[in-house]
Order: sequence, then C-alpha cells, then structure tokens
Amino acid sequence: MSVRILSVLVLVSLTISCASGGVRDTTHSPLASSRVLLTGGVIYTANNGQFAEAFVMDHGEILAVGTNQEIAAFATADAQRIDLKGRLVLPGLHDSHTHILEGHMPLSGTCYVRAGRAPNELVNALTRCAPYQQVLDWVLGYGWDIYSFLESDDDPLTAIDAAIPDRPAAIMEETSHAVWVNSMALDALRIDATTPNPPGGIIAKDQYGRPNGLLIDNAGDLAFEAALTRTPRVDEAHYNGLLDGLDSLARNGITSFVDARAYWTRGYHEFYERADVENQLTARALLSLWAYPQMDDSVQIAELTRLFSNSSNNGVRRSQIKVYVDGIIGNTTARTISPYLIDYGFGTTKGLNYFDEDRLAGLIIALEPIGYDFHIHAIGAGGVRDALNAIERARSANPDLEPRHRLTHVEYVHPDDIPRFRSLGVIADIQLAGAFTDPKRFAQYNRPFIGASNPALPLPARALIDAGALVTLSSDFDVSPLNPFIGIENAVTRSRDALSVREAVDGYTINAAFLMRQEDRVGSIEVGKRADFVVVDQNIFTIDPERIDDTEVVLTVLDGNEVFRSPSY
Repeated sequence: MSVRILSVLVLVSLTISCASGGVRDTTHSPLASSRVLLTGGVIYTANNGQFAEAFVMDHGEILAVGTNQEIAAFATADAQRIDLKGRLVLPGLHDSHTHILEGHMPLSGTCYVRAGRAPNELVNALTRCAPYQQVLDWVLGYGWDIYSFLESDDDPLTAIDAAIPDRPAAIMEETSHAVWVNSMALDALRIDATTPNPPGGIIAKDQYGRPNGLLIDNAGDLAFEAALTRTPRVDEAHYNGLLDGLDSLARNGITSFVDARAYWTRGYHEFYERADVENQLTARALLSLWAYPQMDDSVQIAELTRLFSNSSNNGVRRSQIKVYVDGIIGNTTARTISPYLIDYGFGTTKGLNYFDEDRLAGLIIALEPIGYDFHIHAIGAGGVRDALNAIERARSANPDLEPRHRLTHVEYVHPDDIPRFRSLGVIADIQLAGAFTDPKRFAQYNRPFIGASNPALPLPARALIDAGALVTLSSDFDVSPLNPFIGIENAVTRSRDALSVREAVDGYTINAAFLMRQEDRVGSIEVGKRADFVVVDQNIFTIDPERIDDTEVVLTVLDGNEVFRSPSY
C-alpha cells in the first residue's frame, strides 16, 4: 500500500456533542427531533438487495422501512418529516482500509517532490522546501518514484546530501515502499556498510557496498519511526491531522472506517480515543494495530494483548492486527510464485516477507483467541498463498474460533488459491479507486516484472465473488482517492471483470460491516439497526455507470445525527 502524506491547510471546526455509542451528535442538527420520517426517496437498504421508498428513525434507531404510506403511519405530533424528493439513500458507507490519520499528518508533508524525476533533478526542490519543516529535527516529505531513481545514473545519497546537508532527511516514495534518506539520517539510524537488512526491508547499496540513501520497504519505515518520535508537539500535530481526516470522511459519506496502519508506538490509538472523549468522532473507527517486523514476537504479542478493546459502546475499537506479508510488484518486493523478470540487485528474486508464513501463523494462533481479526497486506500471488497457508494452520490450531481475517490488496491470486478464500472464511479486501487499477494500465505496468503469461489473476474481485468469497471494496487513501463513488464506478465499468452496482455498493456497506463485526448494528437500512445513512444527488443504480464518480454526497447521518450537509441541500 502507499501513503502520500498531505499537508494540512485548514482544520474545520465542528460543533458536535456526545451521542450514544461513543459517537458524536450535532447539537444544531436539523435531525434533532427524536422521531424523523424520511419519505419520497429511493432507499437502497443493502438488505438482500431490497429497495424502499421511506423509513423512520427514532432516537437514532430505525423503526420501520417501507412505502411512503406505510411510514406515514409512524407520524407523531412532534415528528420531523423530510421529503427526499426522489434522492437516493444508501446505508452509511464503510471504508475498511484507509490511512486517515497518516494521510492528514502535516509534519510528514513538508517537502513534496514530483515523481518521474531523477535524484539530481530534485535537488533544487528539496533545498527550497527543507527550511519550512516545523516541529521536527528531521525534514520529511514524499512524492518521488523508485523507477526514475533506479533507471538513473545519479547517486541518490550525493543528491540529497547536496540539498539537505545539515539535518536528517527522509523523503517517502510515492508508494510508501521506499524512503530516500541523507547521510545524517543514515547516521541517526546507525546504518553503514556492515548493517544487515532489517526484517522485511532492504538497505540499498552502491557498487562499493555502501548505503546509497535508498531504504526499501521496512528499512524505510524505520526512518519515519525515528523521525516521528513522540513529543507533545508531535502528538498535537497527529491529533489535528486526525480531526481534519474525520471531516473528509463525513464529506464523503463514510460513517465507519478501519485505520489500516495504527502505529501504537506512536500513540495513534490514543489520538483516536482522545477524539472520542472530546466528542469529535464523526464515524465509527476500528484500528488495525501495526505488527512491527523488527520487534520480538513475544514482546509484541504481550503488548497487543494488553491493547485489545472491542466494546460496541465505544466509538473506537482496537480489534484488528495489520500485518504486511510482502511489499509491492514495482520494486520486486511483492512475494511471487515465479521469479521476477527484473533484477534490481536487492536479492528479491521472488520478493520478500515482512512476516513469513511460520511467523505469521504464530501471531495468528496467539492473538485470534484474544479476539483479534487479522488485516493482512498481500499483493503478490506468493504473498497471498503464504497468508492463506498461515490462516489455514491457525484454523487447525484454533478450530473452535470464528475469525474474520482478511487479505487486503490481493492484486494477484493464483487460480488454485481462489476457492481457498471461501473454504477458509477469508475476506478479500480490494481497492479499485486508483487510476493504476485500470486493467490495461495495470497489465502494462506489471508485465515487465512478472511476464505476460503469468497465470495469477489480477485484481480478481469478480472471480472471488463467483467462487463464493466475501469481497469488500476500500480506498487505501491516500494512495487512491477517498471518494467511494470512484471505486464503485471503477468496479462496475471493467468490461471483463465488472461487478454489478449492487455488488460494489455492498462491498462498501454490508460486506464491510461484516468485516468490522458490526453487521448486527449498521451496514444496511433495517429495522432495529442504528441510523447511519447517506443521501446523494443521483441514482447510481440507473444512471450511465461512467457518471457514478460524479455523485455528490449531500447529507451524512451517523447514529441518527447529521455530521455533514452540503450547502446545496
């Protein structure tokens, strides 16, 4: 996955107070009366594909769903009536894989450098931006791309040292799977020619065996871990970034989400809980706590056991573990079944493992009895197989449990492994909002690495659904746009592997609610569930599919309380 860190320009002030269930309500909300009748709409319930005209909610609970006439019977003297005027209503959208805090953390986005440039072409840009870094001793940034660097004769370390000679610097590559650092950063990390590669990472070397300033995968994560060491000012910047991210969720109709990489050593869980206590949550949050490849497993298991929290009465739950099995195709670190056709000299002929099958199986066996579900990054067909094998071993060790583990990304799956998702009860979480997932572009991009005749299926959402697997769709923001309607459009306009609109919407609603273990409360518009829903400006079930991405959210409601309203509504 990739994380492009965005500068935070404005923090939106939200006038919201506490609601039941740990989520916030709007004290000035037009939906403030206890009973609200919403009629005259097109209601997609996500309850076995059913539609309705109207529904009624009372104190944030859905009382009835049906025709306009049926719902009229629930009117009381003080009930509020809302005429939807034919607009489409969907259940509150779920983004089951997003980096909403990281993606809005201002300290990490000081230096933006454009992809497609060689190292020497970026010296002036780095020189100009470095003085603007705030709070940190390090200079941080993002944006370059690994291909331009590896295809260039420039020395990356010489270039960045010329631009930033007096402070440690770490500039994240556009996919987040590499970091460009200067000599002061290497010194701070105690990396030299004799330093071994960390688990799941590569310290790239020059022709003389010396570090060349490129830290691949987990080696780069270590630089950001050092740069973002906790201080009160760093913590406050993280918290402000989270608040900005919550606002963007509400504007996109997202009422539930999974933070897909919650760094607990950086205190991410504490920032979410502060937002909950301060009544700033506009969505139900589930944190996937990061599994650190470099940390001793026994220490990590003990700490993760202590951190587990899964009460439905809280706005924030800590009940998933995020594990990387492999890297990405484009730098030859995704785990493959057949050798790569390109050799960058990293020693990754079939990719690498952050956690290999044995180690992953051990984590799952130890932590799923606590209640954790695993959120496993697996991109290459070999990585997918490793993860499925580890889950299968855990099923043998803990046969009485009913976990809801998922593999995320699943960019390539061998045909033999497609039916294993259903047989093992593994959810496939796929991201289609990014432009790079266009089938022609995706094939063109990856063909030089894995070949045109590779048997693995690319982005196999259709094949997985047809095989009976549960599929969710998510953004992986800020790699791809947060807007769910971009992902829905892309899912239904792929000629060979297209999903139906219903399948795509279910991937963002009821299926994702199941993944988050909250399908009994939200994810569909049904009697007895909480009133999480979104009103949009066009009916995505009937319009030209190529226009779905133009859909505008006009109202977002969480637990019966308005958290976003478009000025046009």
